[in-house]
Amino acid sequence: MRAARLVQLLLLLQNLGPCTAARLAAELEVSVRTVYRDIEALSAAGVPLYAERGPGGGIRLVDGYQTRLTGLTGPEAEVLGLLGVPAAAAQLGLGTVIAAAQAKLDAALPAELRARSQRLRERFLLDLPGWFERGAEVPSLPALSDAVWQGRRVELRYRRRAGESPVRRRVGPLGLVLKGGRWYALCEAGRHGEQRAYRVDRVLAVTKLEDPVRRPPGFELAAAWAEAEAGFERSLLRCPVSLRLPAEELERLRPVVLDIAWRAARSSARPDPERDGWLLVDLPTESVEVAHDELLRVARYIEVLQPTSLREALLHTGRYLTERYGGQLPEV
Repeated sequence: MRAARLVQLLLLLQNLGPCTAARLAAELEVSVRTVYRDIEALSAAGVPLYAERGPGGGIRLVDGYQTRLTGLTGPEAEVLGLLGVPAAAAQLGLGTVIAAAQAKLDAALPAELRARSQRLRERFLLDLPGWFERGAEVPSLPALSDAVWQGRRVELRYRRRAGESPVRRRVGPLGLVLKGGRWYALCEAGRHGEQRAYRVDRVLAVTKLEDPVRRPPGFELAAAWAEAEAGFERSLLRCPVSLRLPAEELERLRPVVLDIAWRAARSSARPDPERDGWLLVDLPTESVEVAHDELLRVARYIEVLQPTSLREALLHTGRYLTERYGGQLPEV
């Protein structure tokens, strides 16, 4: 990590002015001998350094010298290679800006740190959309991004669901969030400043208004998004399902339901007083239809107790499959 220490030493001299070797050693948590070796290395690399003896003296940079670096260590320079997400930047209309900024940054870094940053970009790639997904088209994203940056309210022409007629909403965009390869606009909406998330790929048109956005005091986008996300998940799971299953089969629910539903089911699991080694579980789901499709994947391992409509739906599917494929169901 010597390269990182050399950068830190250079910046200390730039920011603090003349320093004794003892003070530099204390700041860097190394020995005075190591400081002198590092000074020699910087001088050999062309950094104009000199030392003055006596009171008020010390090691200093030649007057007027300024490094083009602003404090990057080796690991910090490496991680810069991951900051640019090309697809997301392009959707925001910043693709060429990101490329230009990266080129300038590379030019400003010392050779070793520049090589480390480039090496990381050659070996790691952030690909946000899931498998078999290409990402939704978001033609309204640049306009929304501009409104967020300028702090302007907008009128959205928005389609809430496929097949529905568009609606118009006047909102104050507070920030944009890229979640699972899909863009969302977190907006102040309503008379009481409620915050709502809008899928940007469902925004058909954006009209900027003259009114400024009313940003809540102390607003932090990450915290606000986490709260909105949790509220959305809670509101989504409105159909409680009661079921029983063998204790050793509980983990089979994990891959077939939402993560928030799995956590709730796991925490609710309790021994079934009627069947030894079985558990009773409360599973929150979106609807009977969604629960049917999810639980059908593990139907042979579970028994749904409530709601009755879900039991009937699974029974109907079982009879249909028996008729379709013929014969009797095997013993489980």
